[in-house]
This record gives sequence, structure tokens and C-alpha cells, in this order.
Amino acid sequence: MDRLAGQIGASHGRLHPATEPFDRRMVDVGDGHSLYVEQCGNPDGRPVLVLHGGPGGGCSPFMRRFFDPDHYRVVLFDQRGCGRSRPTAEVEANTTAHLIRDIESLRALIGLDDWLLFGGSWGATLALAYAQAHPARVTGLILRGVFLGRRAELDWFYGGGAGRFFPDLWARFQEPIPEPERGDMIAAYHRRLFSDDRGRQGRFALPWLMWENALAGLQSAPVSHAPADYARAFARLENHYFMNGCFLEEGQLLRDRHRIEHLPAVIVQGRYDMVCPPASAWELAEGWNRCELRFVPASGHALSEPRISAELVRVTDEIRERDRAGLLAAEQIRGGDRAAR
Repeated sequence: MDRLAGQIGASHGRLHPATEPFDRRMVDVGDGHSLYVEQCGNPDGRPVLVLHGGPGGGCSPFMRRFFDPDHYRVVLFDQRGCGRSRPTAEVEANTTAHLIRDIESLRALIGLDDWLLFGGSWGATLALAYAQAHPARVTGLILRGVFLGRRAELDWFYGGGAGRFFPDLWARFQEPIPEPERGDMIAAYHRRLFSDDRGRQGRFALPWLMWENALAGLQSAPVSHAPADYARAFARLENHYFMNGCFLEEGQLLRDRHRIEHLPAVIVQGRYDMVCPPASAWELAEGWNRCELRFVPASGHALSEPRISAELVRVTDEIRERDRAGLLAAEQIRGGDRAAR
């Protein structure tokens, strides 16, 4: 979940200055897929990996601005089939296991021992899945709008739960689907998004995208259009993952939380998130002693909501200050040792 960030109107004054990448490349990860990867900030800084939402959303320059470029080495990539990765909208060899493998390959390729993970919505799902698979490669997690890939969460959004709050928009989402098929909207859209007619795929991609976008921001206005290639990739990839339970066992991310409970984590969660309701963030954080859950008032789901953006920047700045304090303390200890000798 979570479409391309930065289009709902954040208060950009709370963000760090825009920077250009010092490294851009296409990386062949096999199976016919090539990923767009970029790095920005300080090449010698604290490594952080940004995991975008969707599945299918892709990264944007907006996402670079949550990090002090003097302190962080920020790695961003477009997951298989979306953004600038190729081929566009491809679902073959595109599962959660493939994405975890891609992340680990990228880490080794750019020569990092470990990194901080930053992800929201589906990006939070993927961050948790990767961290649980490779806990030794993760220094901590910053999560936003938690989505755990469970059936109940999908039923909430595509089974009418959220529609009780937005009956007009839910009716618009249902309208293209014949009434007998409306009992399973994910399957109904799947039949159309994966038809042999590319034009038909495009016609059903936009309402899929519009439904999610309309609920993402607490005060956002529904969109009536989007670039055709983007809408098609987003809708096909997201539908593909949701048809397959996100390629996770039911409840897996909560079941395997013990693998990462030694890691520090911060969750930034909109109090009125209608895409990924706060109950999932609460369940994830409860009993995790090193996890801090921060509810953000008067906010929904989107990364670009002003209060959400501001809180995420606050988190990354707090980590920066702790890093600096740790370096200063280490230098003072070294200085004392030299003086003692």
C-alpha cells in the first residue's frame, strides 16, 4: 500500500534540503529484472535503506529529504516491476522472497556491512520481512503506517470496512465491477488487470489507484487521473501481491518478531490512518521493549502529510544526534587513554 509519495502536499519546510544522488545505476538482479538504484548524501555517512510503498509505488526525490545529507548515506531503489526498474509492471519472478534477495544483493554490491531500514506501508512490511530474514544486517528500523500483510488488513481495505467511512468513494471503486463479483474485489480486479487486453488493464488500473489515493491523506482530494504506465504498474503489482497474501504466511511478521526484538525501532503512525489502521502498529509494538510507537494526531496514512513528515524527520535527526554523541564520547575515551599513557 501507499502510492508514490510527495503528491498530497507536505509542508516541505520541515524536510532537509533537496540533494542529487552521487550514484545512479541499473542493477541486473536476474530473472529478467533490472533495478534502478541511487545513493545520495554522505558516501561515508550512516547507511540507511529507503523502502517504498505499494507494492509498485517506486521512489521519488521527496524521499531523500527525510535525512540530513551530511550525516546519512541514503540508498533508494525501485522494486521489481515499478518506477524506473525494468520491465515495467512485470509480475513474473516478483515475490517478497525475490525482493528480500534483491535487498541483500544490493547491500553486498555497494559494500555495506549493515544499514538502518526506513519504510512505510508496504515498505514497512518489506522492512520487517528483510530484517527477520537477515537480522545481523540491520541496525534499526524506522517504520510508518504499519501494514503486516494479514487477511484482516486486506479485508478492511478491500472488503468494505474502510468503505463505511467513505461510502461515495467505495461505490466509485465498486462501480466498474459487476455486482455478482463484488464479494471479492481483489479477485475481480485481478481478472481485469491481468487480462490479455492491455487497454482493459489500463481502464481498471486507475480506479484501483484512485481508491487508495483518496484515503491516503486525511485532507487529500481524490485524483481523477495519473500517468498510465504508473497506474498500470502500481495496480498490477499491488493486486498481484494481495492476491497472494503478500507471499507471507498468515501472521508471519508478528510470529517472527522475536528475531528482531534486540533491534531498536520507531513506528510513526497516523492516528486516523484509514489505509493501514493503527491496530497493526499497536500489535507490532506491544511487548517489543526496544520499539517506540509514536501516534501522530490529526494525520492519516501518507508519507507526505505535514505532521507525519515532521515526525519522521524528528526521528532521523534524533538518531543523528545520538550517533554524534556516541562518536564524541568515543573520542573522549580515546583521548583519556592517550593522556594516561
